[in-house]
Amino acid sequence: MKAVRFHDYGGPEVLRYEDVDLPVPGAGQVRLRVAATSFNSVDGNIRGGFMRGPIPVELPHTPGIDVAGTVDALGDGVDGLAAGDRVVGFLPMDGAGAAAEYVVAPAEALTAAPRDVPLADAAALPLVGLTARQALFDHGGLRSGQRVLINGAGGAVGGYAVQLAKGAGAHVIATASPRSTDAVKAAGADEVVEHTTTPVTAAVTEPVDLVLNLAPVDPAELAALVTLIRPGGALVNTTVWMPAPSDEERGVRGIDLFVRSDADQLAKLVTLVDQGELRVDVAGRVPLAELPALHERAAEGAVHGKVVVVPA
Repeated sequence: MKAVRFHDYGGPEVLRYEDVDLPVPGAGQVRLRVAATSFNSVDGNIRGGFMRGPIPVELPHTPGIDVAGTVDALGDGVDGLAAGDRVVGFLPMDGAGAAAEYVVAPAEALTAAPRDVPLADAAALPLVGLTARQALFDHGGLRSGQRVLINGAGGAVGGYAVQLAKGAGAHVIATASPRSTDAVKAAGADEVVEHTTTPVTAAVTEPVDLVLNLAPVDPAELAALVTLIRPGGALVNTTVWMPAPSDEERGVRGIDLFVRSDADQLAKLVTLVDQGELRVDVAGRVPLAELPALHERAAEGAVHGKVVVVPA
């Protein structure tokens, strides 16, 4: 089968489109025929060797944390899945990824794919959808009637965060660039701040209960967001290389989020998609053989939105 792998850490040029052996599922695993994976920024960080501490991978390594595909073979002890099932999942970050024609996945990481979304497009959901859900509810404790500021709402996680927060009955304030303002409004934001022209601290005149930071801002800018939070609120930060600030005197918590795979939570997101309450947005589709070029464009800052990667 074909796969994209890197044998050494480095820039996008270390990625190779090559022939590899068909994987064999072990106990508790299934083999999937991959419909698509997707590109996430963490893929570039793993490839570059910047995540060797928290995410140690064995070389050569196949990237691709998200997967959508069809069950092809079952390992021992797998119940509840059958050959031909259409599934979606968030694969272990330190294991072989789905930038391949076939991948072996833990059965416990998989759930049924959305019914009314093309299977390949479903690969755009797991990591970013779970990041948004866990940030808002598991860590931020967002409830109906509260006010949330989503900083960096124009990205892939931000689109899901706006939809989920609005669906939960929150008042959503979102920052975005002019390029993504319309998309953020369409996702349901009550207020949109164009951060390129208006400082967020000047635009938000009433305190918020929760700030979700999705943008790689300057530490001083991140600290300034804490001043917008009412006493007892929280700031959840997904840029984990920059610790979340807090304000102990006012009881404002700073929380650094590292997303985790959770098939039950992913199933709930799929249900929202099937009910028409959550939209899966795909910015582009590229063939698997062009994944190295996609990494190159991402390194240049030229990838916007969620791109799925499709085997031939």
